[in-house]
Amino acid sequence: MTDWPEGVARHVLARVDSTMAEAARLAPRIAGPAWIQARVQTAARGRRGRDWKMPEGNFAATLLFHPKCELTQAALYSFVAALALDEALSRFIGPAGRLSIKWPNDVLLNGGKVAGILLESIGAGGPLSHLAIGIGVNLAEAPPAAQLEASAMAPVSVAGETGLTITPEEFLPPLAMAFDRLARQFETYGFAPIRTAWLARAARLGETVVARTTTQTTEGVFETIDDTGAMILRTAHGPRAIAAADVFF
Repeated sequence: MTDWPEGVARHVLARVDSTMAEAARLAPRIAGPAWIQARVQTAARGRRGRDWKMPEGNFAATLLFHPKCELTQAALYSFVAALALDEALSRFIGPAGRLSIKWPNDVLLNGGKVAGILLESIGAGGPLSHLAIGIGVNLAEAPPAAQLEASAMAPVSVAGETGLTITPEEFLPPLAMAFDRLARQFETYGFAPIRTAWLARAARLGETVVARTTTQTTEGVFETIDDTGAMILRTAHGPRAIAAADVFF
């Protein structure tokens, strides 16, 4: 059995400003999907343009590809990526740690953030736009608390929580294989099976959470996600669909 998906390119860089920036530069010149991995990033960023530091030995990569769906559905690949991350991490960690997926785009290990996902569309709109999915995993070390926002979830690392040593180079193939398989499932059968699998791994499902945007804070019981990927909260004023927010436990 191959350990790399057929037809997918792989670029491993010693140093780059960010894999997302490199994906934007490569987009006009590549036809098929490609993973771009960097050992060192000098100007990485997270959601909403936040700075993101990567200690040495951690994983940073971006998948660049043409999404096989309408642009309005491209954000659902975030759930595909989260499931692929969960699967790849589970392969290495096994029973040594407890994994769960935090809406909308983080993976937790023993309740702390171990990985994050960032999606960006590149180029003109429409079904043939490039989509870049950036993934960062704290394999070796968690970022220092001083680099985080005061309200940020405490980060953890695989090494710190389990004692396991996983190199970025050995982590990429199982992640790429898992994403390829799950993306094919999504493209063939739609979001429903991805949604079901994601909910089975969801953090704090059925519990009270707080969803916060720059303008509004909503508290409610996390009931499900709908077919657009929105979080459905049961609030004192009835069900509320949250399309985008930071979620706090």
